[in-house]
Amino acid sequence: MVTGFHRVALPLNLVILIGSVVNLFQSAAENLYSASLICALSVLIGILGWYIRTFPLKAQDRAIRAEENFRHFILTGKPLPSGLRLSQIIALRFASDEELPVLAERALRENMGNKSIKQAIRNWREDHDRV
Repeated sequence: MVTGFHRVALPLNLVILIGSVVNLFQSAAENLYSASLICALSVLIGILGWYIRTFPLKAQDRAIRAEENFRHFILTGKPLPSGLRLSQIIALRFASDEELPVLAERALRENMGNKSIKQAIRNWREDHDRV
């Protein structure tokens, strides 16, 4: 949780959106244009906020996939099994080097979810860089 984003910006954007919609429906005919512009801007801020958050997460997911594939290659001489889903690879990043190859194969074979993978990890590698 990022305080400025999750506890300040998102609630404030919601308040602005609700206020702009109320203003739009209560505005007189001569103020309808400016009220609709304010409403459109508040919707635009919400859309931009969504994409500002999701685009970097997608890039970070790609970086995690590349890092974990490289780590698996260094440990085994082979890339990660191709059938692993991104959510599985993201969960595997917490596994120690000793656990990664075996757990990756098990995750693929048993079609483990990310929660199951995390519970199977014995030597946890923390990742404080995820945003």
